[in-house]
Amino acid sequence: MFTLTVFVNEQPIEVGKNSTALDAVTKFDSNLPAALESGEAYVTDGVGRRIDVRATVDTGTIMRVVVSARKKPASD
Repeated sequence: MFTLTVFVNEQPIEVGKNSTALDAVTKFDSNLPAALESGEAYVTDGVGRRIDVRATVDTGTIMRVVVSARKKPASD
């Protein structure tokens, strides 16, 4: 199987061809997709621009996952 090396929060992650940023983030930490979906986290490229987690990645792609320290208010 052909694999690519990408970087998530400075950690090298091996993913398959045609993998998305979400695939790489999930492989890095399986708890992060829930935070991304809820809006408590987002992914940036190597220079800090937000990226779509559905975008495919290339070898050497650098991503950072930013998790908000703010807690959402409890629902009534």
